[in-house]
Amino acid sequence: MIVEKLIESGAVKFGKFVLSSGKESHVYIDIKHAITDPKILEIIAEGMAKKIKDIDFSKIACIELGGVPIAVALSLKTKKGLVIFRKEKKDYGVEGDRIGEIRRGEKVIIVEDVITTGRSVKSVIERVLRAGGVIAGILAVVDREESDLEIISLLKLSDILRVYNR
Repeated sequence: MIVEKLIESGAVKFGKFVLSSGKESHVYIDIKHAITDPKILEIIAEGMAKKIKDIDFSKIACIELGGVPIAVALSLKTKKGLVIFRKEKKDYGVEGDRIGEIRRGEKVIIVEDVITTGRSVKSVIERVLRAGGVIAGILAVVDREESDLEIISLLKLSDILRVYNR
């Protein structure tokens, strides 16, 4: 059902694209576009909540921008706290590289919209660990199946292609 919704919403595009990783692909998955529809965002949050229902964690972490709406929706569903990491450290105001706190030993689920190489997620992993947190899992809407990370995902790129090619 979620694959069909993503395709119908225009979030899955076919052509020639350069991904944020620098890799070329014939498939672009624009979850940021899809989650502007509250119905799709709710389906994603419900699906993710089910995927992690048996995992012991107390905090959800993401990196701006793509993961934020998803992490917020998941936080509302699970009633778990939230930490948002900035792509770059802020040098004004209260400064820092994140909004929210991680306590030493706190178990954290990292949320991302689409994972290709895992570069953004690895940055979050490093910062969660540096803050004293423990990684309880990595959760993505779509796993493009190109990283070396163990990812819990709602969909894999191969799932999307299978439905699209039907």
